[in-house]
Amino acid sequence: MWSEIELAYRFLEGELIGITGSNGKTTTTTLVHHILSTAGYHTVLAGNVGTPLISCVDQMNAETVSVVELSSFQLEWIEKFRPDIGVFLNLTPDHLDRHKTMEAYAAAKARIFEKQTELDAAVLNADDAPTVALAPKKPQTFWFSRKRRILQGACLRGEDVIVAHDGKEEFVMRCAEIPLPGAHNLENVLAAVTAARLAEVDSATIRKAVKSFSGVEHRLELAAEIRGVRYYNDSKATNVDATLKALDAFPGRILVILGGKDKGSDFTVLRKPLREKAILALLIGAAADKIEQQIEGSVAIERAGTVERAVEIASHAARAGDVVLLAPACASFDQFENFEHRGRVFKALVGGLERGSGAT
Repeated sequence: MWSEIELAYRFLEGELIGITGSNGKTTTTTLVHHILSTAGYHTVLAGNVGTPLISCVDQMNAETVSVVELSSFQLEWIEKFRPDIGVFLNLTPDHLDRHKTMEAYAAAKARIFEKQTELDAAVLNADDAPTVALAPKKPQTFWFSRKRRILQGACLRGEDVIVAHDGKEEFVMRCAEIPLPGAHNLENVLAAVTAARLAEVDSATIRKAVKSFSGVEHRLELAAEIRGVRYYNDSKATNVDATLKALDAFPGRILVILGGKDKGSDFTVLRKPLREKAILALLIGAAADKIEQQIEGSVAIERAGTVERAVEIASHAARAGDVVLLAPACASFDQFENFEHRGRVFKALVGGLERGSGAT
C-alpha cells in the first residue's frame, strides 16, 4: 500500500521540500512557498496543506520546487519518497487515537528522513528534545533555535534572526519585523529561513517575503476587534500543544474556547497556563466532560456546548483589552466537517457581533 504522496513522488520533477511536525506545519510550509515565490522560483504548494501532491504533477518541470506539508498518516505509507530538504518542526502528543503510542507516532514522522542520502538536507528544531533524538545519520543536518547559537542553520543573535554556515553568521531580519504573533511562530520562521537558504534564496529576499506574509487562515487569525476585545481564530489548534502555544502568544485575560473530539489527549498540562493567562474556559463538544475534569480548579469554567453559545457568552463576559480565543485542543469532527468549517463558523459568529456593535 502507498499513500498518495508516494505515488506522486514517482512522477515528480524538480526538487522537493517536505515539512512535518506536530504543530506549525501549514504556517511553515506556506511561508516557505511564499519566500520561494517572492524569489521568482517556479513552485507548487501541496500535501496536507489541502492540495494533493498528485494533482500538481502536470505543473512541474525540472526547475520546479515543490513545498509539501507531510502528516504522519501520509508518511506511514511511503516507500521511496525522498525530500531534498526535510524539515521536522517539533514532536508532541497527537493522533494517539490512531497511532496508540508516542513511539509509533514519532516513528511515522521520522520517515521523512528515511530515504535521504548524503546529498540531502535534514532541518530540525534544536530546542525540542524529542525531535533532536530523531536526527538522521545520512543527510547533512541543519538546525534552527530561538534559545541557542547554531553553527549550521538559523537562530537568534539578540533580537536579530541570523543564518549560520560553518560558523559564519549572516543577518536576515529583526525579530520585530516578523508579523506573526507568538514564540511558536518565531520558530516557524526560523525553520522557513533555514529551508529557504538551503534552497539558495538570498537573505534580503527572505526578509522581504517574511515581512509581507500575512499568516494562514485558522492559525491565530485575528477575526475582529470589537469594542477593544480581540477575537482570534486558532481552529487549527487541534491538539494540546497547539493550544499551549496559542495561550503563550498573549499576555493574559484570555477567554478560551476548548473542546471537540478528543484524540487521546492529556488536558491536565493546560492547568498552569490557564491559571496564569485565562479568566474563563468555555467548553464545547464531546470532550467537554474530560476537559472539565482535568482542568477544574485552574480557571472559571462555563459549559457552553456549542461554538455559537460560547461566542455569545464570551461577548458578554469580555471587556476592553481581553482576548477571546478559539483554540480547542481537539479535533472538530464531533460537530463540524473539519477544523476549517469550525473556524469559518467562529468567524461568521464574530462577524455578526461586529455588525451588531457597529464596530469598524
